Amino acid sequence: MSEIDQLVKMANQIADNFAFHEDAAARVADHIQRFWAPSMRQKLREQAVAGDERIKPQVKQALERLEAP
Repeated sequence: MSEIDQLVKMANQIADNFAFHEDAAARVADHIQRFWAPSMRQKLREQAVAGDERIKPQVKQALERLEAP
């Protein structure tokens, strides 16, 4: 499994763990911000921008939150 495949899998698992919360995207964003290296966040962001359909909506929303000032 490639590094990007692993990042997508981990991000989706995080989203699954928070899926039952109303603020799932915010919780995913917080987790990724706190525990992922900037390089990991950047690679996942690039993959999302490239249109990877494997990335769950909550993860995409979380990445948008991380980009906001």
